[in-house]
Amino acid sequence: MAVMTKTKESEFVTLTVDDLTSAIRNSIDRRGMPDEEARHMAQHVMNFFGYSERIIDNILEPEDRDAFYMLEDSGLLTTEREETTLYDGREWRIHYWLFRKDKILHLVKHAAENETMPEEDISSVYDDIPADIWQITEEEEE
Repeated sequence: MAVMTKTKESEFVTLTVDDLTSAIRNSIDRRGMPDEEARHMAQHVMNFFGYSERIIDNILEPEDRDAFYMLEDSGLLTTEREETTLYDGREWRIHYWLFRKDKILHLVKHAAENETMPEEDISSVYDDIPADIWQITEEEEE
């Protein structure tokens, strides 16, 4: 499943389950969400959208809406609303959910850049500190 969509730069981009999975993994917690869980969430969300860029909030169950709010907090989804006047004069509000395509694509690109750098190449500030620096001497204890 994929959504053909337009970014702010007016480029047409196909948003796939793999893209959303990568964005979810990189937005929630750098290493906290397992791949399988992120993919399951991405598939679940994409099933609501189908081939559309936005969906109406009314179709969501409370549990689904909680997941959407979590993704909104992560910057992957956003909301918009439309107001219309009914024939009897009452105002009616319709709430929608939309992908934040630019943010998702940025996270996908960021994930691809991080995957190219092997983990052993990442250094720590502690690598340059001698091991004996952590030992307390008798003079320091007094």
